[in-house]
Amino acid sequence: MDRINVPPVGPMDLPMSLLEMGCSGRFELITHPVPDQPLPPQSTLPHGLPPTSLKLETEVEKQFLRDPAWLPIHDTDSAFQKFLKVTQREVNVDSLLNCTPSPLHSGLSVVRDPTTGMLLDFTEVLVENTGLSAKNSLSLQRQPGPPSESLRGSNTNYPFLPGGMEELTLDQIKKKSELEEDIDFENDLLRVPPGLKAGVDFTDKDAKIAKTEVNLMSLLSTIEDITDLQPETEEKDKGKDSEETPKLPRTNSLEDLGIKDAVSSSSPSETGKVEKSKPKENPEDKKKWAIPVDIMSPCNDFYKRIPNPAFKWPFELDIFQKQAVLRLEAHDSVFVAAHTSAGKTVVAEYAIALSQKHMTRTIYTSPIKALSNQKFRDFKNTFGDVGLLTGDVQLSPESSCLIMTTEILRSMLYNGSEVIRDLEWVIFDEVHYINDAERGVVWEEVLIMLPDHVSIILLSATVPNAVEFSDWIGRIKKRHIYVISTMKRPVPLEHYLYTGNSTKTQKEMFLLMDAVGNFLTKGFYAAVDAKKERTSKHAQSFGAKSTSQNTTASQDRAVWLTLLHFLSQRQQTPVVAFTFSRSRCDENARSLDSMDLTTSIEKAEIHSFFQKSLSRLRGGDRQLPQILFMRDLLKRGIAVHHSGILPILKEVIEMLFSRGLVKVLFATETFAMGVNMPARTVVFDSIRKHDGTGFRNLLPGEYIQMAGRAGRRGLDPTGTVIILCKAGVHEMADLHVMMLGKPTTLQSQFRLTYTMILNLLRVEALRVTDMMRRSFSESHRDTQAHEKRISQLKQMLSSLPPLDTQGQLSDLMPYYHTVTELRTTTEALQQGILESVNGLKALSVGRVVVVNNKQHLNALGVILQVSNDAVNRTFTALVICEKGNEEGEGKANDIAAFPHLFNTALFIPEGPCSHTVQKLKLQDISALTVKTLKVIPDRIIDNYKKRQQPRFKYDPPGQAISTATQELLRLAETNPGGIATLDPVNDLQLKSVDVVEGSMRLRVLQDSLRNFNCIHSPTFAEQFVRVQERMSVQEELDRLLFLVSDQSLTLLPEYHQRIKVLQALQYVDGSGAVQLKGRVACQISSHELLLTELLFENALSPLAPEESAALLSCLVFTQNTQVEPHITNTLQEGIDRVLSVAKRIGELQRDCEIPQTAEEFVGQFKFGLTEVVYCWARGMPFAEIAQLTDVQEGTVVRCIQRLDEVLKEVRQAARIVGDSVLGSKMEKASLAIRRDIVFTASLYTH
Repeated sequence: MDRINVPPVGPMDLPMSLLEMGCSGRFELITHPVPDQPLPPQSTLPHGLPPTSLKLETEVEKQFLRDPAWLPIHDTDSAFQKFLKVTQREVNVDSLLNCTPSPLHSGLSVVRDPTTGMLLDFTEVLVENTGLSAKNSLSLQRQPGPPSESLRGSNTNYPFLPGGMEELTLDQIKKKSELEEDIDFENDLLRVPPGLKAGVDFTDKDAKIAKTEVNLMSLLSTIEDITDLQPETEEKDKGKDSEETPKLPRTNSLEDLGIKDAVSSSSPSETGKVEKSKPKENPEDKKKWAIPVDIMSPCNDFYKRIPNPAFKWPFELDIFQKQAVLRLEAHDSVFVAAHTSAGKTVVAEYAIALSQKHMTRTIYTSPIKALSNQKFRDFKNTFGDVGLLTGDVQLSPESSCLIMTTEILRSMLYNGSEVIRDLEWVIFDEVHYINDAERGVVWEEVLIMLPDHVSIILLSATVPNAVEFSDWIGRIKKRHIYVISTMKRPVPLEHYLYTGNSTKTQKEMFLLMDAVGNFLTKGFYAAVDAKKERTSKHAQSFGAKSTSQNTTASQDRAVWLTLLHFLSQRQQTPVVAFTFSRSRCDENARSLDSMDLTTSIEKAEIHSFFQKSLSRLRGGDRQLPQILFMRDLLKRGIAVHHSGILPILKEVIEMLFSRGLVKVLFATETFAMGVNMPARTVVFDSIRKHDGTGFRNLLPGEYIQMAGRAGRRGLDPTGTVIILCKAGVHEMADLHVMMLGKPTTLQSQFRLTYTMILNLLRVEALRVTDMMRRSFSESHRDTQAHEKRISQLKQMLSSLPPLDTQGQLSDLMPYYHTVTELRTTTEALQQGILESVNGLKALSVGRVVVVNNKQHLNALGVILQVSNDAVNRTFTALVICEKGNEEGEGKANDIAAFPHLFNTALFIPEGPCSHTVQKLKLQDISALTVKTLKVIPDRIIDNYKKRQQPRFKYDPPGQAISTATQELLRLAETNPGGIATLDPVNDLQLKSVDVVEGSMRLRVLQDSLRNFNCIHSPTFAEQFVRVQERMSVQEELDRLLFLVSDQSLTLLPEYHQRIKVLQALQYVDGSGAVQLKGRVACQISSHELLLTELLFENALSPLAPEESAALLSCLVFTQNTQVEPHITNTLQEGIDRVLSVAKRIGELQRDCEIPQTAEEFVGQFKFGLTEVVYCWARGMPFAEIAQLTDVQEGTVVRCIQRLDEVLKEVRQAARIVGDSVLGSKMEKASLAIRRDIVFTASLYTH
């Protein structure tokens, strides 16, 4: 609608005006308008009516002509002066004083009719938390930041409060740290402000005190005292009565009262029993966070429970998928562990559909960029509203489903991105990547930092400890995680051994494990025989094992040609051949030059697809040797896929493979990890791989992950896995472990990084120790259970009877400590003896030992048998005892006081001597004597066993036993004061430091025991038991208190060391506040210390943009090269500078005791690509660059892409420091390298 221009109000017009009421569209008539008000309609809205149909001309004029910001200051020629007169710009001084409006302190809330839902009224509500912003609060109530920061957040923002972390309680806030102190506002105040010469005199001058007037209040106060007197006396009387009635403790339950009463009335000896019966655990206390879902029970009522699902599939879901969908509908978190191609994506798709239905967002994170791109294409086709965020690409970030790498999600969480507010699900794909030593920690950080309202979906290959892992997540997030794991494969696998190498033997394929999972040894031996038949008679006659692991290239070629010929005959293509070296992949593909696996129709299709995909490359780039080589291979249906291949070629190959046009793909392990592309057959070139340190067999997890690529759902009845036996057949044990072993368990790779520490120090409310305590590596700490036990123990301590430490018993506590130390020393010594050869020799059959346990006190025994179990070794021995105490448990009290420690008198029976044969633990043997006896162990044991049966109970002991018993008795009677024992150092010749120190300490302790007085006290035994009971509770309490405290964190020492480094480099100050350098380092994701130091030392300022790009390539390049780069002098100086800074940081780290040598730290920076990047940034075509180095093309491209991310980070950092020159230089460098084949967009994303 156009505005109607009304003429100004004349004298004839009626004085009235219109007032618009709110947004409702109602008008009211005002008959007495205030003069000088603008024309109607006026409005109750604070900012007037929203503008309708603005005129473009006036807008443009206002924006460009009248806005002083657009006018030039300097060259103001005459025409321009005239122009200014024409436009009549009013000067608006207020615009200089730009001040953000303060937040509204109230909002409107709607009152509705509860039954019909009609609007009845609006009421004004005061808004709380108006002062919260992203700079000072973790709360979701804070106001959103500027739109420019809504996606990635800003590094000055606080993150949102991580779920499961409690906000600080009042007590914690009140508790002062060491640096805080109370200010006394009365005394010791400064008179002179710092920096000023004079101050204020605050001394009390005697002011004249005026006589106070009598006022009513003062009179009343005196009267009040009088009225108060009476109630007090009454209370005193009451007090007398109440003293007689015993005060009942306040508790919440009657049973508690009963127990307390029973305890106080029963005699002290019973208290222990009552106590023990008390702590019955409530069933809810042991809360399990992970809930395994039974995937065998069918979901018959699935469609009843979800009548209109958010997403429908063209196929019927498996049970595990239905279970997962039900859990998602209930908004629970799930962990789905299943084999590749079992259909885990269904769970992710349903979550995305749900969030679109709920108008929320989902983030899908994957470990590998290629996987992100692929998922982007798949989800884009399914849902449409999908965005992608990787280091170098950002596509439609406003979508409801965002696909990103985990690192980006981490930085979004730390930087408090606004996306997190709308987030409903985070889907972690390939969670078993948490085992990755380099990047595993990122997963843990993200899981810990996610806020409470986000539900988590974890998709993983089958792992044995899924429940334990989920339990950890559940515990840190304080919510249940439903674990759904299925071992079922939609397409079962058959594993074969292949020994063929020529047309004659091409059918030699032996089934080793069938589709049900039975390991067939028959197949294994058949393969061995087949292989044996071919080893020449010559080799057999010499009996030489000529099965070297390595085969020649021609042998390899023969095997591959034979196998592929055989497979294509049997229609077993497409084949993925896993080879564990990139050069081997290329060689194998090259050697198949005579093989052609495609029809002419397929050739045409491959050709047109190849041309179309590469049409976006520049002419020169299309002629790269690698592209020509691959085009030739692809035409014949063969391809290679590894990290050295150009990314665009890799994508072409993946797409052709998924269309079934690539028949044989030679790939490395990354293909199985990152790309979800099943084949019909998987071939293993070898089962050994090099893992950076040395060669080893494949782990079961790796084997399953790769073998799982065999078998396409809905196309193949079974998948075929073939293991080549080129040199010889692999060991059966190795194969068995690899096929049927447990896959790798999820293990924490949590480690402290400087970025993490700085990001958490930035926010007062989050502490690094909180992060460490919640990491998976500390998941064994069950703090809640500990806390409960601590309170129980404290109660037990308070209920124990008091100790009597008067008079003779005054040294009871020191005695207890000495005895305890003695016991630990003895145990350590015995352990040492047991682990030594001489010790075990001494503890052999016939050795006379002194036995002390519940039943015996300093009794002599003789060893009859020693068990073979090295862990808990037991000794069968014949021990002498009183008649009638053969079975008895003795008086258990005596042992508690450890009388044998100070009383070495041997046991001599008072009555007739009897014997018993017992299995003794090492703890029961308190000394080895120098004596040995000749015994016949078997006879003694058999005879003793026989006499344990009721019918032979009263037979006299056999000859062997009675001789041995007599001998022992004689020994005891001749040495009543104690018998000479074997000394571990002198007699057993144990010379290790621990043993020597231990035996010396033992002697000192034993001598000191005799000097204690308490042992002579008549009540000694009883009191000692009390001390022991009390101390055992106290020790457990101390242990638990230590476990709950931060002091027991394994990474705590390293945290302190890293803080020391940061303080030394002035990233944080003494109190842990982040300084400017620290703020810069937060921006940078890897090698943050080195980059920040280079920035602050201006190391990049003398370099040209392309040189600085070349220099920074050392941060992203990780391989070794053989080629010496030729570089400019300034670059060489730059390199030396980087190395010296790195050396300085490395040495500082070593001084702060971080376990990494300076050489190792400097060694991670490799300058092999400096020349390549330098030339690339100066515009050299890619074909020439590839000639400069022996690094493969794909690796070069990947490095330059990652270098672009580093340049972006440095640009951000330069902006924080305020170094605009460096910022623009980085931008130029970034533009110089972003060109041609290195930065062609992924085929998946457009």
